[in-house]
Amino acid sequence: MATTDLTTVYAALRQILARHTDGLLVQHDDDTQFYVDTHHVQPNKKPLFFGAVQRKKAMVAFHLMPVYLQPALLASISPALTARMQGKSCFNFKTLEPALFEELDRLTQSARASYRAQGFVD
Repeated sequence: MATTDLTTVYAALRQILARHTDGLLVQHDDDTQFYVDTHHVQPNKKPLFFGAVQRKKAMVAFHLMPVYLQPALLASISPALTARMQGKSCFNFKTLEPALFEELDRLTQSARASYRAQGFVD
């Protein structure tokens, strides 16, 4: 059953990202934002962004930077998840969507593995 309670949607998406943050830097964690960086320092002296979940006014955004750096990660995602994309690395949700959330969890796992293969994550 779909729900429009953004607090519930945020909690579910936050849980997905949190499952994949061992060894990463949680920079922000509150009721509206969960923001995670890697320990890899870029030439600009800032850590490489991994992902974030942000509760906005009308939706919840799930950002996953590895798919921006490695677009091939998106090759096997479903049309339904593709329809949730905003830009190159953000997925927007207004309701709980268990099947899409499971797919997003698998994509996040693949994204972390991609960062690991590139030496950005231990």
